Amino acid sequence: MDKLITRKGTLADTETIVQFQKNMALETEGKTLQEFAIKSGVTEVIKDTQKGTYLVAEYEGHIIGSLLITYEWSDWRNGWFWWIQSVYVKNEWRRKGVYSHLYDEVKKLSFSVKNICGIRLYVEKENIIAQTVYKKLGMHDTKYLLYETEF
Repeated sequence: MDKLITRKGTLADTETIVQFQKNMALETEGKTLQEFAIKSGVTEVIKDTQKGTYLVAEYEGHIIGSLLITYEWSDWRNGWFWWIQSVYVKNEWRRKGVYSHLYDEVKKLSFSVKNICGIRLYVEKENIIAQTVYKKLGMHDTKYLLYETEF
């Protein structure tokens, strides 16, 4: 894995990230994402870093994984939580350390920014493989449940 690099996503990566998001939604939730909506959403993040930051894992010039970092302000801690979202690693690259490489980059970046109080993510309850990976990397489950209202 010496040739694996992690970098911030750019507009040139949009099509790949869009495809990854479509794959991820179908694989994990059985959802088909609308091309226009997801492409617009990915483009918005890349153009406006206040919305988030994509990281991509690249091997020999090919993107093999990505994730999105978004931000949540914590008044209790007077700091930012970084949320890891939209994680995707190509099938043939899973269980080979690609996500670990991406996560290490998230941590490295977070240590270089003031007022970061933690890193969070959410995972499907049934995705035991991902949960095992997150725990091996030092993350732990919390006492919180996630609720939402979708529009």
